Amino acid sequence: MSLVIKNLCKHFDNSENATLNEINLEVQSGEFVCIVGASGCGKSTLLNLVAGLIAPTSGQILLDGKEITGPGADRTVMFQEHGLYPWLNVIENVKFGLKLAGASKEEQEEKAMHYLEMVNLSEYRDYPIHQISGGMRQRTALARALTMDSSVLLMDEPFSALDKQTSNRLREELQRIWMETKRTILFITHSVEEAVYLGDRVVVLTPGLEKEMDIVEIGLERPRHVYSPEFVELRHRILEEIRGEAI
Repeated sequence: MSLVIKNLCKHFDNSENATLNEINLEVQSGEFVCIVGASGCGKSTLLNLVAGLIAPTSGQILLDGKEITGPGADRTVMFQEHGLYPWLNVIENVKFGLKLAGASKEEQEEKAMHYLEMVNLSEYRDYPIHQISGGMRQRTALARALTMDSSVLLMDEPFSALDKQTSNRLREELQRIWMETKRTILFITHSVEEAVYLGDRVVVLTPGLEKEMDIVEIGLERPRHVYSPEFVELRHRILEEIRGEAI
């Protein structure tokens, strides 16, 4: 499986919206790619284009050689807001996509429990959504996304609304889950530390017509330690690049 972005451009009539120019990127099967950049550089726009939620002005996005022209079961999106249904309990929310896909009740139960155990929520399977914490809600949303077994998991700042301690714990869990499942993940974040912690590569998007992106190979062994000299050096390098482009 490969996700290929070719000469991708997106222009909006409203000048306040992000514009992408000549984006070229290839994501291999099982790769974890993070996208960072200053506000307004087009991070979420790029993810929405890959999700098929909006159409490019020009260029192509190919998944396994097939052009993406709209949403599909081969891609699952996890947004900043968990999007859980408050009238369903934890396991019913996790089963929801499988139910829509026509999976049998046995398959729904088996997959839902498998991923609830993976995100350490099996004990809370019957809890109403309003009785669990924000971090647990995001874990529920992650379990729901994983059950769909899509080729690519698209994550748009899923931990940014959480407190620092909770977001740190969830990124540790996400790294563990990725190492177990080797899902292909495209992860949008405003946190350079989070990107260096999670990504095999970090794509730095920059606004403007002359230079649109840079790709930083991380190359650090996992699990990673945010205070190691190598980690700090990479984080500083990417931060300086973003600051320079913003100025």
